[in-house]
Amino acid sequence: MEENLVFCRIVFKGKVQGVGFRFTTQRLAEKYNLCGFVRNMFSGDVEVEIEGGQSVIESFLKELTQRMKFYVTDSEILWDKGRGKFGKFEIKM
Repeated sequence: MEENLVFCRIVFKGKVQGVGFRFTTQRLAEKYNLCGFVRNMFSGDVEVEIEGGQSVIESFLKELTQRMKFYVTDSEILWDKGRGKFGKFEIKM
């Protein structure tokens, strides 16, 4: 049974720029077949917007957080209904 599409916006805080965070995020998003983007923010944080099934996104977030645990000090997560606005996953500059 296919899950409903959900949207998730995450802002990762800590020393998350300059450590391969965006590239790791992109590889994992592709592994989990998720769509959206990751980008550095002027504040020094990293923003991720992603769409997919909720349990798939939760698995993605668990693996990403585990891989980047030495760099992330906090995160803010917002869940919403998916809108199908992304065609693939990309790194935005």
